[in-house]
Amino acid sequence: MNSDKVMKDILLSAKTIASFGLSSNQEKESYWIVSYLKEMGYRIIPVNPTATEIMGEKVYPDLESIPDKVDIVQVFRKSEDVPPVVDSAIKIGAKVVWMQEGIVNEAAAQKAREAGLQVVMDACMRATHRRLVGLKPISL
Repeated sequence: MNSDKVMKDILLSAKTIASFGLSSNQEKESYWIVSYLKEMGYRIIPVNPTATEIMGEKVYPDLESIPDKVDIVQVFRKSEDVPPVVDSAIKIGAKVVWMQEGIVNEAAAQKAREAGLQVVMDACMRATHRRLVGLKPISL
């Protein structure tokens, strides 16, 4: 169960979001969600093996290729595709795995929690940010 307090704390403390499965297609929901988060001041690191640049940011083929520290691994993949993403999130030392709206994988979530990560499932990060934080950019 996602707690508003926990989600708000995550959104206020995080600076860097690796967006796993972010589409380069501006028509896709993931693009608009991440575009909003970028406008709010988060550092976005796109992860997509089929693209090289999205929103002016260098794209990495996988989480392990990212040279910087990642606070949140935001997941835009089907629920059944989440376990290897969680394994990678654990490997790179991410603090949070955030599965977007419609994405739920209890086994992967449990594994992430056991490794010390916070988990949010089935919640749109843009909608949650608007509701709990409001339309004000974070200060980095």
